[in-house]
Amino acid sequence: MGNAEDERTLHEQRLGPIVRRRDQVQPGTTDQHLLDTQPTTNWVHEDPFRVLRIQSEFVEGFGALAELGRAISVFGSARTPRDAPEYQAGVRIGRALAEAGFAVITGGGPGAMEAANKGACEAGGVSVGLGIELPFEQGLNPYVDIGVNFRYFFVRKTMFVKYAQGFVVLPGGLGTLDELFEALTLVQTKKVTRFPIVLFGSDYWQGLVDWLRGTLVAEGKASTADLELFHITDDVEEAVALMTKEIGI
Repeated sequence: MGNAEDERTLHEQRLGPIVRRRDQVQPGTTDQHLLDTQPTTNWVHEDPFRVLRIQSEFVEGFGALAELGRAISVFGSARTPRDAPEYQAGVRIGRALAEAGFAVITGGGPGAMEAANKGACEAGGVSVGLGIELPFEQGLNPYVDIGVNFRYFFVRKTMFVKYAQGFVVLPGGLGTLDELFEALTLVQTKKVTRFPIVLFGSDYWQGLVDWLRGTLVAEGKASTADLELFHITDDVEEAVALMTKEIGI
């Protein structure tokens, strides 16, 4: 029995909060691995180093936006042409939100995002762009006053919600839908409260709403009350009024 106990003790290695036993014991110590010359740079692509990058993105984002004040996140397609009615609606929404005292936060890219930033910028409001690293280069549009670029979608999404008091969602694609359903889930589960969500463009969004009602709710996958988590409008003034009313301004 004594020998078995000694064997277990001999093959146990404690590396900070990590315990390794038997054939999982690694040679050397944490300090040794840190100070030894690295034969390759593979370590910059490994998970422990990624954690530091993720942490730095949160710190930079919090630092840049902490004093932003009241803000609304506006989403929409990066593919919206500048001569499209949706682009002009985005400009009007950005302008109206700025005139109502809100900073405007977008993904910082072209299309509907640029439109909302442009409206806010031209109205003298604070125009924020939260960019993301993508395989194809987008860059921040020229109407962004405060820009933060992120590597990780989940860090960026946290900033959209943490520093905004509501969402206005213009017609968009998969990224827009991702942000929309993330927000709906957070409101439904009460992770955020007093968070109005406005879908702008009834022709574009009505099919989605019909599917939610006719499939999700009809089959018991969602409740009728969930359809009250958002509003649909084609009127800029109504969209801004819904923001200020639900936030309690």
